Amino acid sequence: MIKIDASLFIQIINFLFLIWVLNLLLYKPIRNILIQRKDKIKNMETSIESSVKDASEKDRSFYEGIKNARMSGIKEKENIVKIATDEEKKIIAQINEKASANLNEIKSKILKEREEVKKVLELEVDSFAGAIVQKILGRVN
Repeated sequence: MIKIDASLFIQIINFLFLIWVLNLLLYKPIRNILIQRKDKIKNMETSIESSVKDASEKDRSFYEGIKNARMSGIKEKENIVKIATDEEKKIIAQINEKASANLNEIKSKILKEREEVKKVLELEVDSFAGAIVQKILGRVN
């Protein structure tokens, strides 16, 4: 049978003292370490979230920069193509003018040569006609 005497109260006091000592030496430092760890993890999570936000903003900014660069490149390309097209038209117009001038010059030379040949042939027609007539008459006779 269990006797309730002073030893029971001493055991209760001993138990409470042991809990107080364990709490003081073991549980509080462990709880403090756990609280510090929890705070550290929370700070790391906050840091990670801010880093993710920064990374996403930088990524968005990077892609916007690429998009703007492409757009400006396309505009620059269109300007260059337009300038090249205008230059091409000018060059073609110059070539056409030169070709037209050369063609007109050649036509005028051909007309002059034709006139000269026509004059020479008109002068020689009489002599050719006389020679032909003599040959015809010489054969008939």
